[in-house]
Amino acid sequence: MKLIVAMGNPGEKYKITRHNAGFLFVDRLTGGAVFSSEKKMETELYKNGNFIFIKPLTFMNEIGRAVRKVMDFYKLSIDDIVVVHDDLDLKIGEYKIQKGIGPKVHNGILSIEQALGDKQFLRVRLGVDNRGEERFGSGADYVLSNMNEEELETLEEVMEEAGDELAVALGL
Repeated sequence: MKLIVAMGNPGEKYKITRHNAGFLFVDRLTGGAVFSSEKKMETELYKNGNFIFIKPLTFMNEIGRAVRKVMDFYKLSIDDIVVVHDDLDLKIGEYKIQKGIGPKVHNGILSIEQALGDKQFLRVRLGVDNRGEERFGSGADYVLSNMNEEELETLEEVMEEAGDELAVALGL
């Protein structure tokens, strides 16, 4: 069984923010499936065959808690996990699928690493950096801002490519 963890923040306010690239990816990968609310595990969950997809209801900085609860409930190991997240170290339109390698700074990834006591899980890193010369204040301010139409279109294209590669790798 594989656990696909979508990283993002719950709620309409964050729906098209850069930080919710993971939620957008999993929604696309599951074809817009309806997720059930699993309050004890602090997540929304969708199961399809040997795949469990989750969108944690915790906010990004506490996401590891929900991941740990789902892993314990389903008795999953670190090798069963794929985490999909935004990455400011990559330009929008870029992605990387790597094990144990992530952005320099990402509090959600740090939360998962701490909760699991391990860094060696598969990651789908979706580039969201499109700042150019513009200044948005902190990286946190930037990832919590909404993407514009052009950025959403670019992300859609890269999600299709990354989704196809991940599907082949996992046998989806």
